[in-house]
Amino acid sequence: MARRPLCFVLMPFGKKAAGGDRPINFDAVYDKLIKPAIDAAGLEPIRADEEQAGGIIHKPMFERLVLCEYAIADLTTANANVFYELGVRHAAKPRATVLMFAEGQGRLPFDVAQLRALPYSIGKNGGPSDLDSAVASLVGKLKAAKANSDKDSPLYQLLDDYPNIAHEKTDVFREQVAYAVGIKQKLADARKIGRDEIFRIEQSLGELNDEEAGVIVDLFLSYRSVEAWEDMVRIFEAIDPTLKNTILIREQLAFALNRAGNSDKAETTLQELIDERGASSETLGLLGRVYKDRWKAAKATGQIIKANGYLKRAIEIYRRGFEADWRDAYPGINALTLMHIANPNDTRIPELRSVVEYAVKRKIANGEPDYWDQATLLELSVLGKNKQHSFEILEDVLPLIREVWEPDTTSQNLNTICENLPDDDGDREWISAIISELQKTRGK
Repeated sequence: MARRPLCFVLMPFGKKAAGGDRPINFDAVYDKLIKPAIDAAGLEPIRADEEQAGGIIHKPMFERLVLCEYAIADLTTANANVFYELGVRHAAKPRATVLMFAEGQGRLPFDVAQLRALPYSIGKNGGPSDLDSAVASLVGKLKAAKANSDKDSPLYQLLDDYPNIAHEKTDVFREQVAYAVGIKQKLADARKIGRDEIFRIEQSLGELNDEEAGVIVDLFLSYRSVEAWEDMVRIFEAIDPTLKNTILIREQLAFALNRAGNSDKAETTLQELIDERGASSETLGLLGRVYKDRWKAAKATGQIIKANGYLKRAIEIYRRGFEADWRDAYPGINALTLMHIANPNDTRIPELRSVVEYAVKRKIANGEPDYWDQATLLELSVLGKNKQHSFEILEDVLPLIREVWEPDTTSQNLNTICENLPDDDGDREWISAIISELQKTRGK
């Protein structure tokens, strides 16, 4: 009997949390979905923990990655080992690597849609659901890989003549790198001058959808630094679809849309991102800001019931953002501030305050603090009505300002706290003084 071609499986083992509402049983995913599909496609399944070869533990793994004609990689949980192995596989083999992931189970670090990854569903018990459909889809992918000679490795797809790249191409690449570095330095200088100088540099570039991705991102964020929200939206419409679909660009587009007054489109952009890639502290933090701004607008026009609804929604989203990643204090401090405003006696406040404070202090202890780290400590101190400590932290905040909208955001938050204090509260005066110092950095 002829031996069937080997199909190597790259995936996590056992039960692992993946960002969804329950752990995933990856052994069940293998036994009930992946292995039956490989068998049905006429291949021989082999998983890393099933290897019987002796010797150094990495040697069999490298052999399988390089020598197996077929491979399946489950990208769920963004497991470091799986991604490392996938990188080796893509560098070694131009084709016949099938990617898959569990839908709605946390965020993957890149757009799997560009790599044609196959989604599958997880049931209530943590194993795969809709098995008949899932197995059939994976069998179809494997059979297509057997019949198709197209390359699926990004390296082989995007780099002509890889792996035999001529030295002339490396010289061109070196020139492109030098060009990109030069443009980025010009943009850094332009940010200190203003929007018109950034626009002048943009005009010196070629077609934006042909420009190097790093230059486009720097241009995009340069407009953000000078609050040129409409320019950010315009740049988004002009760039390459692949770059346009990245998480960073889509999040910052939503940021710009909301600041430009188009909160509906901002919300739609963020919700689509959550649906496609999973929730994150950054995306939920931006969505929380959309609802916070709606709360302020409704309150300013006397729509109290509507405003209260927006306030509750903003708190809920900010809390979800903080729970998505406890290391990111930004959504946590926003949730805490709004909870103080909604109900100063909320029993959840002391616990949340402790966690937010711990999160930001650990981040500072583990590296150089940035503006938002110190601004978070300032907001915590103001909420605690600690005047002396607040002014001490302000001294640390001001030198870290990088972009003109940063102190404006902090002053708005502090002003919101101040406005909700009683008219005769003595803390109003010194909080207003701190707001004034922050606003001076914008030349107000």
